[in-house]
Amino acid sequence: MFWKNHDTTSCKSRQYMSAIFFHDDEQKDLAEQSMVDQQRSKSKTIQTKILPAETFYDAENYHQKYLLRQHPSLFNSLRLGDEDLIKSHIAARLNGYIGGYGQMHQFARESKKMGLSEEQTEYVVDNV
Repeated sequence: MFWKNHDTTSCKSRQYMSAIFFHDDEQKDLAEQSMVDQQRSKSKTIQTKILPAETFYDAENYHQKYLLRQHPSLFNSLRLGDEDLIKSHIAARLNGYIGGYGQMHQFARESKKMGLSEEQTEYVVDNV
């Protein structure tokens, strides 16, 4: 999924760079091997960095669930404060679906488990 969902050959600033962070040697080895495998199918050099995981900082609030924020009626209907938004599994899933990641049959099954209202569900279906 990582390799399919963004351009790993684009050189970006540190803020937007493509990176895989590892916690141990096994994760590092798996990341490096997956990059070697991916490079075989690319004509450009992959720019993804493979780095040790260190201190993680949350993005500023206005960056949180950016794609979901582009749909204010749905975003506001969730009634989540800043801390809740960062931790919300539902907001993360909706952010992905609104961004075009996932399929509607998956959303139909998952929306029931998320406890979305009929209006929220219809909004996602109508806007994806």
